Amino acid sequence: MIKALPLDDKQRALLAQILRYAVTGGIVTLLGVATYALFVRVVAVPPLVANVAAYLVSMALGYFLHGRFSFRDQATAGGSVRVGGKFFVTSGISFALNSFFVWLFTSVLHWDRLTPIAAMVFITPAICFVIYRKWVFA
Repeated sequence: MIKALPLDDKQRALLAQILRYAVTGGIVTLLGVATYALFVRVVAVPPLVANVAAYLVSMALGYFLHGRFSFRDQATAGGSVRVGGKFFVTSGISFALNSFFVWLFTSVLHWDRLTPIAAMVFITPAICFVIYRKWVFA
């Protein structure tokens, strides 16, 4: 399917990587969002506590899936410890972004506790893709 598109090899590789990231990231994000929603609605913990639980679940799964599938074509020179450290830093950025969205929408704007999910699904993954591609798995 991708080979039929009028793209050069670099563009095809990038498109394939974006599609793999969308699938993998979608799974990781949905699991994180489900964990967040479960903790705020069923367990009834504060939104920022639910965000920590979602982060821990997503980070563990994301490291494995992104390294093995999303960015499998990129060299990982420097070894798994170096890549793991960079992944952990990027996961911290992701956590900080999602925490900011949770704080902004639930504490400052006093919107529904599920409102941050839209930003968690669209904004955070887009920013993280660039970081993963240019720094973590480069």
